[in-house]
Amino acid sequence: MSDLRTVSDHQHLVASLLAVTAAETVDLDHARGRILAEPVTAPEALPSFDNSGMDGYAVRSADIAGASEQHPVRLPVAADIPAGAPVGNLAPGSAHRIMTGAPVPVGADTIVEVEATDGGTDTVGIHAEREPGRFVRTAGVDVAPGTVVLSPGARLGPAQLGLLVALGIREVAVHARPRVLVCSTGSELAEHPEPGSGQIRDANGPLLAAAVEDAGAEAIRRLWVADEVDTFLSLLDAELDGIDLLITSGGVSAGAYEVVKDALAPRGVTFTKVAMQPGMPQGLGTYRDVPVVCLPGNPVSTLASFEVFVRPALRRAVGHPRPDRPVVRARLTENLTCPPGKRQFRRGRLDPAAGTVAPCGPAGSGFLGWYARADCLIDLPAEVTEVHAGDLVDVWDLG
Repeated sequence: MSDLRTVSDHQHLVASLLAVTAAETVDLDHARGRILAEPVTAPEALPSFDNSGMDGYAVRSADIAGASEQHPVRLPVAADIPAGAPVGNLAPGSAHRIMTGAPVPVGADTIVEVEATDGGTDTVGIHAEREPGRFVRTAGVDVAPGTVVLSPGARLGPAQLGLLVALGIREVAVHARPRVLVCSTGSELAEHPEPGSGQIRDANGPLLAAAVEDAGAEAIRRLWVADEVDTFLSLLDAELDGIDLLITSGGVSAGAYEVVKDALAPRGVTFTKVAMQPGMPQGLGTYRDVPVVCLPGNPVSTLASFEVFVRPALRRAVGHPRPDRPVVRARLTENLTCPPGKRQFRRGRLDPAAGTVAPCGPAGSGFLGWYARADCLIDLPAEVTEVHAGDLVDVWDLG
């Protein structure tokens, strides 16, 4: 097996095909899931004014000194302040009934929660004293103006997008999404296979397009090509403008009718064998200055190869600070054998509470149903030929 390329070496070569993308400015409606390319600085305070953290009464703390259940302090309620009301003024010796998020009136320095009062609307009985600042959310307590609130590499999820809206920011600079062309090959592919025809549906195109999008890139189009070199090259030539990466599946092995290998090997793409299972035959290079990654055609090999080689490369290209899948250690629930000299990626089901991982189906590359039920990959080193129940192994969490 010494003539096989290692998984790590092939990972580095695939990663070297893609540079980190440039920044582009997008509005927040199109920013979900994107990776920041530049820091975001708060243009204003958050909150922008002192507001109440509770439903209750805005008062001067000196006016309720000594208040208790036995000796409540009664104050006239001079105003109601709902959320969204303008800032008012509180006269000494009075209270304003105030709602959560409403502006604290000038002169008030504390909020008495409604539970510590009798809930009066004309006058209110206050049953507890409160120190200055209680339940007052001062301007800038969350974010001060000029603060860097999000750094490059941050992924824009719900909390981050909510923060940007709260600060009045409508556009952000994010890494551009690589435009990826996905091409499935094989004369056996058909949209509606006829019984007895020997044809199958193209699962690789949809699964690769979904995997590309999940990695943060943009799946531009899926091509579906029979095993004809001239047709394959003609379709590629018509579709490559503006493409940042071409991913093919199928046609890379050592047999006959290997259309991808036959077409691209003379044109700048190198085909090799990687010491892994599934997914040993691989190809990479450039065609018409477009980076090309060629994956094997069995769906399990295709998806496993994408996980190992392409997904981390795409995530690095979009500036993701954690391009690799999280790896955890878990104990196997059963014995497994491994092919000598090959790094094996077995489908599994992870039980985080128990700290165990159970193999999910056999090791073959044609069991897409088992892959769909798995939630992790068990990573078994090339130098290992067997592992036993109870052994600790590395697990790629696919969740």
